[in-house]
Amino acid sequence: MQKLLVLLLLINISAISQPSATSNEIYVCPPCNSSCDDLKFDKPGICHHCNMELTTKKELQKLANKKMTIAFYLQPGIEVLDFAGPMEVFAYANFEVFTVSKTKEPIISQGILKILPDYSIANSPNADILAFFGGNSSSAFNDPKVIKWIKTQQNIEYHFSVCTGVFALAKAGVLDGKSATTFHNALNGLETNYPNITVIKDARFVDNGQVITTAGISAGIDGALHLVAKLQGFNEARKIAYHMEYDKWIPGEGVILSEDNPYKNYSDRTILEAYTGTYEYLDGAKVKLKINPREKALYAIVDDRNYPIFHVQNNTFMNLANHKITFIKDKNKKVTGYTSSQHPKTIFHKLSD
Repeated sequence: MQKLLVLLLLINISAISQPSATSNEIYVCPPCNSSCDDLKFDKPGICHHCNMELTTKKELQKLANKKMTIAFYLQPGIEVLDFAGPMEVFAYANFEVFTVSKTKEPIISQGILKILPDYSIANSPNADILAFFGGNSSSAFNDPKVIKWIKTQQNIEYHFSVCTGVFALAKAGVLDGKSATTFHNALNGLETNYPNITVIKDARFVDNGQVITTAGISAGIDGALHLVAKLQGFNEARKIAYHMEYDKWIPGEGVILSEDNPYKNYSDRTILEAYTGTYEYLDGAKVKLKINPREKALYAIVDDRNYPIFHVQNNTFMNLANHKITFIKDKNKKVTGYTSSQHPKTIFHKLSD
Protein backbone atom coordinates (compact mmCIF):
# COMPACT_ATOMS: atom_id res chain seq x y z
CA MET A 1 0.00 0.00 0.00
CA GLN A 2 2.80 2.43 0.94
CA LYS A 3 4.58 1.72 -2.34
CA LEU A 4 1.45 2.49 -4.30
CA LEU A 5 0.83 5.69 -2.37
CA VAL A 6 4.37 6.82 -3.11
CA LEU A 7 3.61 6.45 -6.81
CA LEU A 8 0.82 9.04 -6.56
CA LEU A 9 1.92 12.49 -7.61
CA LEU A 10 2.25 14.13 -4.28
CA ILE A 11 3.64 17.41 -2.59
CA ASN A 12 2.94 18.85 0.88
CA ILE A 13 0.82 21.97 0.79
CA SER A 14 2.65 24.83 2.44
CA ALA A 15 0.92 27.47 4.52
CA ILE A 16 -0.15 30.52 2.56
CA SER A 17 -0.46 33.87 4.25
CA GLN A 18 -2.19 36.80 2.61
CA PRO A 19 -1.24 40.14 4.16
CA SER A 20 -4.15 42.41 4.97
CA ALA A 21 -4.19 45.88 3.53
CA THR A 22 -7.22 47.12 5.40
CA SER A 23 -7.67 45.03 8.53
CA ASN A 24 -5.74 43.08 11.12
CA GLU A 25 -8.46 40.42 11.22
CA ILE A 26 -7.18 36.98 10.21
CA TYR A 27 -9.53 34.47 8.62
CA VAL A 28 -8.88 30.74 8.62
CA CYS A 29 -10.44 27.51 7.45
CA PRO A 30 -12.28 25.53 10.17
CA PRO A 31 -10.30 22.38 11.08
CA CYS A 32 -10.93 19.55 8.61
CA ASN A 33 -7.77 17.48 9.21
CA SER A 34 -6.25 18.66 5.95
CA SER A 35 -3.36 20.92 4.99
CA CYS A 36 -5.66 23.92 4.55
CA ASP A 37 -5.96 24.01 8.34
CA ASP A 38 -2.76 26.11 8.18
CA LEU A 39 -3.90 28.61 5.54
CA LYS A 40 -4.54 32.26 6.50
CA PHE A 41 -6.64 34.85 4.67
CA ASP A 42 -7.21 38.60 5.07
CA LYS A 43 -10.93 38.58 4.27
CA PRO A 44 -13.99 36.31 4.65
CA GLY A 45 -15.00 33.87 1.94
CA ILE A 46 -14.66 30.21 0.98
CA CYS A 47 -11.55 28.04 1.40
CA HIS A 48 -10.44 27.11 -2.11
CA HIS A 49 -9.08 23.83 -0.81
CA CYS A 50 -12.07 22.24 0.97
CA ASN A 51 -14.90 24.71 0.18
CA MET A 52 -15.67 25.38 3.84
CA GLU A 53 -16.68 28.89 4.88
CA LEU A 54 -13.81 30.83 6.45
CA THR A 55 -14.05 32.01 10.03
CA THR A 56 -12.04 34.44 12.16
CA LYS A 57 -9.14 33.18 14.19
CA LYS A 58 -10.92 34.44 17.30
CA GLU A 59 -14.03 32.37 16.59
CA LEU A 60 -11.90 29.37 15.74
CA GLN A 61 -10.20 29.60 19.11
CA LYS A 62 -13.58 29.33 20.81
CA LEU A 63 -14.17 26.07 18.96
CA ALA A 64 -10.64 24.70 19.38
CA ASN A 65 -11.58 22.21 22.07
CA LYS A 66 -15.01 21.37 20.66
CA LYS A 67 -15.52 18.04 18.91
CA MET A 68 -18.74 17.52 16.97
CA THR A 69 -20.94 15.08 18.88
CA ILE A 70 -23.80 13.08 17.43
CA ALA A 71 -26.40 11.08 19.36
CA PHE A 72 -27.77 8.02 17.57
CA TYR A 73 -31.23 7.23 18.95
CA LEU A 74 -31.75 3.47 18.63
CA GLN A 75 -35.03 1.63 19.21
CA PRO A 76 -35.81 -2.10 19.40
CA GLY A 77 -36.15 -3.50 15.87
CA ILE A 78 -33.95 -0.81 14.31
CA GLU A 79 -32.65 -1.51 10.80
CA VAL A 80 -28.92 -2.41 10.98
CA LEU A 81 -27.69 -0.60 7.86
CA ASP A 82 -29.84 2.45 8.62
CA PHE A 83 -27.56 3.35 11.52
CA ALA A 84 -24.40 1.29 10.85
CA GLY A 85 -23.66 2.95 7.48
CA PRO A 86 -23.86 6.54 8.77
CA MET A 87 -22.02 5.51 11.95
CA GLU A 88 -19.11 4.36 9.78
CA VAL A 89 -19.09 7.70 7.93
CA PHE A 90 -19.18 9.82 11.09
CA ALA A 91 -16.50 7.68 12.76
CA TYR A 92 -14.15 8.27 9.80
CA ALA A 93 -14.97 12.00 10.06
CA ASN A 94 -13.82 11.94 13.70
CA PHE A 95 -17.22 12.78 15.18
CA GLU A 96 -17.90 11.67 18.73
CA VAL A 97 -20.75 9.18 18.27
CA PHE A 98 -22.80 7.79 21.15
CA THR A 99 -26.01 5.77 21.31
CA VAL A 100 -29.21 6.57 23.20
CA SER A 101 -32.42 4.59 23.69
CA LYS A 102 -35.49 4.92 25.88
CA THR A 103 -33.79 2.71 28.45
CA LYS A 104 -30.36 1.12 28.74
CA GLU A 105 -31.82 -2.34 28.22
CA PRO A 106 -30.24 -4.32 25.33
CA ILE A 107 -31.80 -3.76 21.90
CA ILE A 108 -32.27 -6.47 19.29
CA SER A 109 -31.83 -5.18 15.76
CA GLN A 110 -33.78 -7.12 13.10
CA GLY A 111 -33.92 -10.10 15.44
CA ILE A 112 -30.16 -10.66 15.01
CA LEU A 113 -27.85 -8.05 16.49
CA LYS A 114 -27.83 -7.25 20.20
CA ILE A 115 -26.91 -3.63 21.05
CA LEU A 116 -26.27 -2.13 24.47
CA PRO A 117 -27.05 1.63 24.38
CA ASP A 118 -24.56 4.03 25.95
CA TYR A 119 -27.31 6.12 27.56
CA SER A 120 -31.03 6.23 28.21
CA ILE A 121 -33.14 9.32 27.53
CA ALA A 122 -32.99 9.95 31.29
CA ASN A 123 -29.22 10.46 31.42
CA SER A 124 -28.00 11.16 27.88
CA PRO A 125 -25.56 14.07 27.48
CA ASN A 126 -26.11 16.98 25.12
CA ALA A 127 -25.21 16.48 21.47
CA ASP A 128 -24.63 18.75 18.50
CA ILE A 129 -26.57 16.43 16.19
CA LEU A 130 -29.54 14.14 16.83
CA ALA A 131 -29.93 11.18 14.47
CA PHE A 132 -32.91 8.83 14.04
CA PHE A 133 -33.30 5.64 12.03
CA GLY A 134 -35.92 3.26 10.67
CA GLY A 135 -37.13 -0.10 11.93
CA ASN A 136 -40.11 -0.43 14.28
CA SER A 137 -40.44 3.34 14.10
CA SER A 138 -44.24 3.36 14.35
CA SER A 139 -44.03 2.03 17.91
CA ALA A 140 -40.92 3.89 19.01
CA PHE A 141 -41.97 7.33 17.83
CA ASN A 142 -45.52 7.14 19.13
CA ASP A 143 -44.05 7.07 22.62
CA PRO A 144 -44.77 10.42 24.38
CA LYS A 145 -41.65 10.13 26.55
CA VAL A 146 -39.39 9.73 23.52
CA ILE A 147 -41.00 12.65 21.68
CA LYS A 148 -40.76 14.83 24.80
CA TRP A 149 -37.06 14.00 25.00
CA ILE A 150 -36.54 15.08 21.37
CA LYS A 151 -38.40 18.35 21.95
CA THR A 152 -36.46 19.22 25.10
CA GLN A 153 -32.96 18.72 23.68
CA GLN A 154 -31.05 21.99 23.79
CA ASN A 155 -28.62 23.66 21.35
CA ILE A 156 -29.04 21.07 18.59
CA GLU A 157 -27.19 22.21 15.48
CA TYR A 158 -28.51 19.54 13.10
CA HIS A 159 -31.25 16.91 12.99
CA PHE A 160 -30.61 13.88 10.80
CA SER A 161 -32.84 10.96 9.88
CA VAL A 162 -32.61 7.83 7.77
CA CYS A 163 -35.56 5.88 6.37
CA THR A 164 -38.60 5.95 8.68
CA GLY A 165 -36.55 7.66 11.37
CA VAL A 166 -38.10 10.74 9.78
CA PHE A 167 -41.26 10.06 11.79
CA ALA A 168 -39.41 10.98 14.99
CA LEU A 169 -38.71 14.44 13.57
CA ALA A 170 -42.22 14.73 12.15
CA LYS A 171 -43.88 13.78 15.43
CA ALA A 172 -41.68 16.22 17.37
CA GLY A 173 -42.55 19.09 15.01
CA VAL A 174 -38.98 19.52 13.77
CA LEU A 175 -40.12 19.20 10.15
CA ASP A 176 -43.13 21.53 10.28
CA GLY A 177 -43.01 23.80 7.24
CA LYS A 178 -40.02 21.92 5.80
CA SER A 179 -39.40 19.35 3.08
CA ALA A 180 -38.45 15.74 3.76
CA THR A 181 -38.12 12.27 2.30
CA THR A 182 -38.18 8.74 3.69
CA PHE A 183 -38.28 5.03 2.76
CA HIS A 184 -40.28 4.48 -0.44
CA ASN A 185 -43.00 2.44 1.29
CA ALA A 186 -43.52 5.17 3.89
CA LEU A 187 -43.73 8.23 1.61
CA ASN A 188 -47.52 8.23 1.34
CA GLY A 189 -47.94 7.75 5.08
CA LEU A 190 -45.67 10.70 5.81
CA GLU A 191 -47.60 12.86 3.37
CA THR A 192 -51.02 11.83 4.69
CA ASN A 193 -50.28 12.09 8.40
CA TYR A 194 -48.17 15.26 8.31
CA PRO A 195 -49.69 17.76 5.85
CA ASN A 196 -47.37 20.53 7.13
CA ILE A 197 -44.42 18.67 5.59
CA THR A 198 -43.62 18.83 1.88
CA VAL A 199 -42.79 15.22 1.00
CA ILE A 200 -40.26 14.74 -1.81
CA LYS A 201 -40.68 11.28 -3.27
CA ASP A 202 -37.67 10.82 -5.53
CA ALA A 203 -34.55 11.91 -3.65
CA ARG A 204 -31.68 10.21 -1.87
CA PHE A 205 -31.72 12.98 0.72
CA VAL A 206 -33.33 16.34 1.40
CA ASP A 207 -31.28 19.11 3.02
CA ASN A 208 -33.24 21.95 4.65
CA GLY A 209 -30.11 23.51 6.12
CA GLN A 210 -30.18 22.30 9.72
CA VAL A 211 -32.40 19.26 9.06
CA ILE A 212 -31.38 16.44 6.72
CA THR A 213 -33.65 13.48 5.95
CA THR A 214 -32.78 10.55 3.69
CA ALA A 215 -34.51 7.77 1.85
CA GLY A 216 -34.20 4.19 3.06
CA ILE A 217 -31.27 2.10 4.25
CA SER A 218 -28.26 2.69 1.96
CA ALA A 219 -29.35 6.30 1.31
CA GLY A 220 -28.32 7.04 4.89
CA ILE A 221 -24.69 6.75 3.81
CA ASP A 222 -25.31 9.41 1.14
CA GLY A 223 -26.91 11.71 3.69
CA ALA A 224 -24.07 11.20 6.16
CA LEU A 225 -21.45 11.94 3.50
CA HIS A 226 -23.42 15.04 2.57
CA LEU A 227 -23.41 16.26 6.18
CA VAL A 228 -19.66 15.67 6.39
CA ALA A 229 -19.23 17.65 3.16
CA LYS A 230 -21.22 20.52 4.71
CA LEU A 231 -19.16 20.52 7.91
CA GLN A 232 -15.69 19.49 6.73
CA GLY A 233 -15.69 20.06 2.97
CA PHE A 234 -16.35 18.02 -0.15
CA ASN A 235 -12.79 16.69 -0.34
CA GLU A 236 -13.10 15.16 3.13
CA ALA A 237 -16.34 13.42 2.15
CA ARG A 238 -14.62 12.03 -0.97
CA LYS A 239 -11.81 10.62 1.17
CA ILE A 240 -14.30 8.87 3.44
CA ALA A 241 -16.27 7.42 0.53
CA TYR A 242 -12.99 6.10 -0.92
CA HIS A 243 -11.90 4.53 2.39
CA MET A 244 -15.30 2.86 2.73
CA GLU A 245 -15.13 1.69 -0.91
CA TYR A 246 -18.57 3.24 -1.35
CA ASP A 247 -18.28 3.54 -5.11
CA LYS A 248 -21.99 4.13 -5.63
CA TRP A 249 -21.92 7.62 -4.13
CA ILE A 250 -22.90 10.44 -6.48
CA PRO A 251 -22.01 13.71 -4.69
CA GLY A 252 -24.96 16.04 -4.32
CA GLU A 253 -27.50 13.46 -5.52
CA GLY A 254 -30.23 14.89 -3.35
CA VAL A 255 -32.43 17.95 -2.93
CA ILE A 256 -30.40 20.77 -1.40
CA LEU A 257 -32.63 23.60 -0.23
CA SER A 258 -30.01 25.35 1.89
CA GLU A 259 -27.49 27.95 0.77
CA ASP A 260 -24.50 26.06 2.18
CA ASN A 261 -24.17 23.71 -0.78
CA PRO A 262 -20.77 22.00 -0.37
CA TYR A 263 -20.53 21.07 -4.06
CA LYS A 264 -21.10 24.42 -5.76
CA ASN A 265 -17.45 25.49 -5.63
CA TYR A 266 -15.63 22.27 -6.50
CA SER A 267 -14.11 21.85 -9.96
CA ASP A 268 -16.39 20.75 -12.73
CA ARG A 269 -15.49 18.12 -15.26
CA THR A 270 -14.70 20.56 -18.08
CA ILE A 271 -11.92 22.13 -16.00
CA LEU A 272 -10.47 18.75 -15.06
CA GLU A 273 -10.33 17.47 -18.66
CA ALA A 274 -7.08 19.41 -19.22
CA TYR A 275 -5.23 17.29 -16.66
CA THR A 276 -6.23 13.84 -17.90
CA GLY A 277 -3.71 11.69 -19.74
CA THR A 278 -0.60 9.57 -19.20
CA TYR A 279 2.46 11.00 -17.45
CA GLU A 280 6.05 9.97 -16.77
CA TYR A 281 7.22 8.81 -13.38
CA LEU A 282 10.40 7.35 -11.88
CA ASP A 283 12.19 4.34 -13.33
CA GLY A 284 10.03 4.24 -16.42
CA ALA A 285 6.78 3.97 -14.48
CA LYS A 286 3.67 5.74 -15.75
CA VAL A 287 0.69 7.32 -14.06
CA LYS A 288 -2.64 7.76 -15.82
CA LEU A 289 -5.10 10.44 -14.75
CA LYS A 290 -8.78 9.98 -15.57
CA ILE A 291 -12.06 11.57 -14.55
CA ASN A 292 -14.55 9.47 -12.64
CA PRO A 293 -17.81 10.50 -14.33
CA ARG A 294 -19.87 9.55 -11.27
CA GLU A 295 -17.98 11.89 -8.94
CA LYS A 296 -16.87 14.30 -11.68
CA ALA A 297 -13.48 14.15 -9.99
CA LEU A 298 -9.91 13.22 -10.88
CA TYR A 299 -8.33 9.83 -10.14
CA ALA A 300 -4.77 8.55 -10.59
CA ILE A 301 -4.48 5.01 -11.89
CA VAL A 302 -1.42 3.12 -10.65
CA ASP A 303 -0.98 -0.64 -11.11
CA ASP A 304 -4.65 -0.86 -12.15
CA ARG A 305 -5.83 0.74 -8.90
CA ASN A 306 -7.68 4.05 -8.62
CA TYR A 307 -6.63 6.74 -6.14
CA PRO A 308 -8.57 10.01 -5.73
CA ILE A 309 -6.82 13.27 -6.52
CA PHE A 310 -8.32 16.40 -4.93
CA HIS A 311 -8.36 19.80 -6.59
CA VAL A 312 -7.05 22.54 -4.30
CA GLN A 313 -6.88 25.61 -6.49
CA ASN A 314 -5.62 26.64 -9.93
CA ASN A 315 -3.14 23.94 -11.07
CA THR A 316 -2.58 22.44 -7.63
CA PHE A 317 -4.00 19.09 -6.54
CA MET A 318 -3.68 16.92 -3.44
CA ASN A 319 -3.93 13.21 -2.67
CA LEU A 320 -4.97 11.06 0.27
CA ALA A 321 -1.67 11.64 2.07
CA ASN A 322 -2.18 15.43 1.98
CA HIS A 323 0.61 15.82 -0.55
CA LYS A 324 0.23 17.84 -3.71
CA ILE A 325 1.25 17.99 -7.34
CA THR A 326 1.49 21.11 -9.45
CA PHE A 327 0.77 20.91 -13.15
CA ILE A 328 2.76 22.90 -15.68
CA LYS A 329 1.14 24.60 -18.66
CA ASP A 330 2.68 26.09 -21.81
CA LYS A 331 1.87 29.50 -23.29
CA ASN A 332 -1.22 28.01 -24.93
CA LYS A 333 -2.44 26.84 -21.48
CA LYS A 334 -1.96 23.20 -22.41
CA VAL A 335 -0.73 20.88 -19.66
CA THR A 336 2.76 19.59 -20.46
CA GLY A 337 3.72 17.90 -17.19
CA TYR A 338 3.87 18.24 -13.42
CA THR A 339 6.25 18.66 -10.51
CA SER A 340 6.25 16.67 -7.28
CA SER A 341 7.56 17.61 -3.85
CA GLN A 342 9.23 14.23 -3.49
CA HIS A 343 11.35 15.14 -6.51
CA PRO A 344 11.04 18.95 -6.70
CA LYS A 345 13.81 19.38 -9.27
CA THR A 346 12.28 16.91 -11.72
CA ILE A 347 9.64 17.70 -14.30
CA PHE A 348 7.53 14.69 -15.24
CA HIS A 349 6.29 15.16 -18.78
CA LYS A 350 2.88 14.39 -20.17
CA LEU A 351 3.18 11.49 -22.64
CA SER A 352 -0.31 11.45 -24.13
CA ASP A 353 -3.84 12.75 -23.69
